[in-house]
Amino acid sequence: MSAGGLARLLATVFVVMSTVSTAAPATTLTPTNISKTSADGAKPLSQIAEGTFDVKLIAQAAEPAGGESISRMLLDKRFYGMLDATSKGQMLAMRTAVEGSAGYVAMEVVTGKLEESQGSFVLQHSGTMHRGAPTLTLTVVPDSGTGELAGIAGFMAIDIAVGKHNYRFEYSFAKTK
Repeated sequence: MSAGGLARLLATVFVVMSTVSTAAPATTLTPTNISKTSADGAKPLSQIAEGTFDVKLIAQAAEPAGGESISRMLLDKRFYGMLDATSKGQMLAMRTAVEGSAGYVAMEVVTGKLEESQGSFVLQHSGTMHRGAPTLTLTVVPDSGTGELAGIAGFMAIDIAVGKHNYRFEYSFAKTK
């Protein structure tokens, strides 16, 4: 597959999967059903940050994996709104021979200001598409918060409407040692 074809495939996988609300495992994040506890079940996720973001996907060389290839992209994002930050990350994706079935994983380091707190944290993505039905989870990696964002936990939902990328970030802070 050409570099341009790879970039289009990964952009399509990312965009299609990004239109799905995300949440903790076994929980669906919808306007009427938002998880009320953190991943450890100990503390309510009491804060919501919303805004928009821009993303650049930069195709990298594909890696062979058996008869298929694993596509790789670099992520470069800029968040606006209550999360004023940038992020850098990497995404791996693979499409199956069945139309509409694919999967991707990504890790991104988000650095900037959340409300009035400065620092960074890591978001972990896991998305699949089963014959056109997508699922997507974006979770803050435990203990990844730095600076004033130390102890952060949460989940992010992203939505793309008419080319505009939106996020909804439900988060809380645990006591740190």
